[in-house]
Amino acid sequence: MCGSCKTWYHWRCAGEGVDLDTIDKWQWNSFFSRFCKSCLATGKRAITFKAPTRKSDRKRTTKNYANIEAGVNSDPTRFQKMMEGKEIKEALFRRMEGSEVGLSWLQEDETAMTEPTVIENPDGLGMKMPDESFTVDDVGLLVGEKNPIEVIDVASQSNASGWTVGQWVEYYNLEPPQRDKILNVISLEVSGTLLADRVLPPRLVRELDWVENFWPSTRKGKGHTYPKVQLYCLMGVQGAWTDWHIDFAGSSVYYHVMHGSKVFYFIKPTAANLAAYERWSGTEIQNHTWLGDLVDEVVKVTLHPGNTMIIPTGWIHAYTPEDTLVFGGNFLHSYNIPTQLKVHDIEIRTMVPKKFRFPMFTKLCWYVGDKYMKDLKSGHVPHARVLDSLIALVDFLLSESRALERGSPQAKKEAKEQIPHDRVKDGPALARELAWRLRHASGNNSEDEQAPATNGVGYKRKRTRSSSPPKFKNFQPKGWGLVVESKAENDSKTLHLPRHEEMEKWTEWDTYEDAENEPAVEVRSRKSVITKVRRKGEGVVERERVERTVEVWTWKD
Repeated sequence: MCGSCKTWYHWRCAGEGVDLDTIDKWQWNSFFSRFCKSCLATGKRAITFKAPTRKSDRKRTTKNYANIEAGVNSDPTRFQKMMEGKEIKEALFRRMEGSEVGLSWLQEDETAMTEPTVIENPDGLGMKMPDESFTVDDVGLLVGEKNPIEVIDVASQSNASGWTVGQWVEYYNLEPPQRDKILNVISLEVSGTLLADRVLPPRLVRELDWVENFWPSTRKGKGHTYPKVQLYCLMGVQGAWTDWHIDFAGSSVYYHVMHGSKVFYFIKPTAANLAAYERWSGTEIQNHTWLGDLVDEVVKVTLHPGNTMIIPTGWIHAYTPEDTLVFGGNFLHSYNIPTQLKVHDIEIRTMVPKKFRFPMFTKLCWYVGDKYMKDLKSGHVPHARVLDSLIALVDFLLSESRALERGSPQAKKEAKEQIPHDRVKDGPALARELAWRLRHASGNNSEDEQAPATNGVGYKRKRTRSSSPPKFKNFQPKGWGLVVESKAENDSKTLHLPRHEEMEKWTEWDTYEDAENEPAVEVRSRKSVITKVRRKGEGVVERERVERTVEVWTWKD
């Protein structure tokens, strides 16, 4: 019913494809809803949306209620039984100090944020968390015991409806034998509650987060609809299991364990593994097949209280905790846009419902494109890793532009609605200008284009003669056929050397001489090697070897 004129409508007639389940409440004083067009003409209505489920909820086969009555597939431990006897290796992911996890790490280390990272002690992360005395009872008090909460029934991996925060706290505080079901909470987003004042994501997360940095600050906060995925409170009980999944839109995740322990199982997001995940997800084989049998390997990591983990883009993961209280959040970033978009495509192909995808993903991409275009226009060129990654964003925005210009009437309508017209006046023009500026920033200047005149006057394109062969439109050089990255090797040794305050002294590699009368210095090093191979032609092979060594020198005065 329209809250203004009291007229009733069918949602399928008036909702224009928006999921009714995602609507939280109606609000006055802003314009967003398309529910009642005559009342909306006044510009004083808006709706807000519930925070989406973090887990990518896949399509599932129709339940066989006769089997459920008989107890078939209703055992919450069947997932653990499925993995019995499987080969699962301990992960050799890097472990870092909190102070080492910063933007300089991403810009100086090509392997940064390409695999999960464990920070055993949060000191230096620039993160705020409640103190150790904080419990699930405090969650209930700060979030509101009467507020609804999404609870997962582990046996069926589906929602258990009708729960409030207060009921969940009572259930969580029961002894394990007293719990009639194994339940899990992974989707309690606490932005806008009193609990949000107690939690602040790691500094690196805030520096990378697209929502934090690109969504206009004037369109966040009370009364505005924006992606709220940064502050989740996760509460699992002993024996809980969350099935294999990739976080929506391939978003990266940070987790901090307050109480309990978490065991994470990981599958690397290679092209073959993502294809296997897509075949497995939402199909009949999902109910009786261990995904690990379809991929190259499964590794595990155990987190303890005080540990923090950052899971990068696209990693397929599952976990089974004891009674656990965890804070975490999702974030998209500019260092691996291709994988984020690849996961977004998988969600579309596997028909993940919109309410379980990253909220307002396409609109956020337009905001990101607009900001980078303005940066490039002002002469600010992003880091090389970001520059390479932005090519995928341009391709995505160009595809949205083609839908807007040449798509079906429905496709045009949907593409137009995704463009944030408060910032982007002409979507296709923005996408094409961003593509042009990225080519120039990368040094790939097209031979039949000249830069626009700085005086605002138009210009003609002029062909210039060149002795080199022409570069064809959409030409892509042959990529590497095989890329092998060795596991990082850590080493530590003690030397006796004088201190060098001048930075120039450190540019000479391995020129030191150990002297016993000098102060002792501990040298910790991490070495990794990337080998790339491709076939250039008949009987011609090109090989490239990149060796990276990072050293930290600490004098023991």
